[in-house]
Amino acid sequence: MRLADGWKDFAVLATGDGYKLERWGEVVLLRPDPQVIWRAQRDLFSDPAIHAVYRRSERGGGAWEIKKPMPESWNISYRDLRFRVKPMGFKHTGLFPEQAVNWERMCTLVKGTSRPVKILNLFAYTGGATVALAKAGAEVVHVDAAKGMVERAGENARLSGITSGIRYIVDDCKKFVLRELRRGNRYDGIVMDPPSYGRGPSGEMWKLEAELYPFVELCAGLLSEDALFFLINSYTTGLQPTVLENILTLALKGRRGKIEAYEVGLPTEEGIALPCGAGGMYIHA
Repeated sequence: MRLADGWKDFAVLATGDGYKLERWGEVVLLRPDPQVIWRAQRDLFSDPAIHAVYRRSERGGGAWEIKKPMPESWNISYRDLRFRVKPMGFKHTGLFPEQAVNWERMCTLVKGTSRPVKILNLFAYTGGATVALAKAGAEVVHVDAAKGMVERAGENARLSGITSGIRYIVDDCKKFVLRELRRGNRYDGIVMDPPSYGRGPSGEMWKLEAELYPFVELCAGLLSEDALFFLINSYTTGLQPTVLENILTLALKGRRGKIEAYEVGLPTEEGIALPCGAGGMYIHA
């Protein structure tokens, strides 16, 4: 497992009974986590530091319960990057801190080349990878179907002092890729964080198990001859890293390079690692 252990403004304080207790800057949140099936070592809900708890509803979804005064949104930092976070729908905060391990790897590859680098970020959400890659010197095309998330990505870029080098696109990712193929555009790296299920702006349906492999095959056609990397992130429960490795091996057959597959996770103050999904990454030889 690759642990995102470089955070100072974020920490997993404790876990158990389906929940994780986290510190985001000065704010402490208690959120559900389906991977946490072990017993809590203490009563997490009674922790006096908690500002808000996300409680699930028996009818589906859930809502935040505010326990004590807290800002509507606030900023946290990772090295020289800054991000705006806030309690959002379906337990999210607008940032996945475990992805810092992938930001570090991709940025090392970008900084290790002397040529201009153009990266495509698909299902790009609030732009954690976009901001990190742009800060590393890459030109980034950021694509997501949700206008609000793309606007948040722009805000995160500005917070990190980035005022150019990012092109923001609100669109269905598959439609955008098809247009780029017709235009003959090529990229030196692709990163995607596809959802398990989703809908595009015009109601386009996405189901990961059915759509991921053909979509990766499609995206492979956008890679430049000496592309640096192709990264797939997955939070879909039960999807093993080897599945991502197999997809990349078959879709990128004939390219020189290696493929890495791994779990990503976060260290906890209890001394255990919290699993947070899987990654598969092709790296040019």
